[in-house]
Amino acid sequence: MTVRVPQGLLGRALVAVAIGVVLAGCGGSTASPASANGDPTKDKLAQVEARGTLVLWTDPDYAPQSMAVKGATRLASTKCAPNQMTAPEMTGYDAETGKLVAAELGLEPCFVTAPWDQVIAGNWGDQWDVAWGSGALEASRMGALYVTQPYYTTPANFFVLASSPYQKPSDLDGKQIGACSGCTHQQYLQGTLALPGESLSPLVANPKLVTYASEIPGLADVAAGKIDAFLCSQPVGAGAIKSGSPLRMLDQVAFYTYKTGYVDRGLTLSPAAFLDKINGAIHDLETNGKLKALSIQFFGIDFVTAAATFDLASVGQKVP
Repeated sequence: MTVRVPQGLLGRALVAVAIGVVLAGCGGSTASPASANGDPTKDKLAQVEARGTLVLWTDPDYAPQSMAVKGATRLASTKCAPNQMTAPEMTGYDAETGKLVAAELGLEPCFVTAPWDQVIAGNWGDQWDVAWGSGALEASRMGALYVTQPYYTTPANFFVLASSPYQKPSDLDGKQIGACSGCTHQQYLQGTLALPGESLSPLVANPKLVTYASEIPGLADVAAGKIDAFLCSQPVGAGAIKSGSPLRMLDQVAFYTYKTGYVDRGLTLSPAAFLDKINGAIHDLETNGKLKALSIQFFGIDFVTAAATFDLASVGQKVP
């Protein structure tokens, strides 16, 4: 099944975003990629190649995007640092995407955790190299982060208690609605969300916003009757329902986002060749169907095909 994107969304997403920067994408970077024997003290790609690992941010409790594997054994011959998890210890769509990209680059994937708000704030201090955390390609984040070729696109929906009377978003006018703190869903409810080429209209008037560090506790509060609804990406809410939560999804989509990888703009090393390599890997994984297969495996739906048509060179920021 292919996710249906509203008429005109993909076309509008190709419009350049007036945010004063030009993003490096597949063919979008003006710099030449570094070779494998570049200077690892000056070039990000050379650094990860010399180290032999790709350090990935992850959330071990964000199924089906990312989750710790119960009973997993740490690789004995790993190059990962002692404070990093090895490939067998993490799975999920985001985690497996990171593993596939690492394989494309000939590197071992290693995983670290940190609060999401630390990810989107940038200035990571080189604690990890790239974050695939189902983060949106969204204008306000691009001041602190480089974004990569989108690796899937999802609708955002409202989730309510299964036995509640709510049938459409406007039924939630003035009600308590949860969203993860700092996420696009919070911005949407506050009326501040800016997406490339999109003009968004609020579906709920005067929501009483309740924020959470992550989606899972917020969805649990809906299930417990503590709040009226929760707004999140469709796969997250659907995952909670699949796990047994007594929730129901409202059919009307609030908005769509393209999910992107993030790379820190606070890097002291040259990022251009690294971004080119990452974008090339994502493009190859979209073309050869491996990401589509992952989407169907973890979500039961093809969320990748629509993202693969996104023209990254048309948006973004200049990469030095």
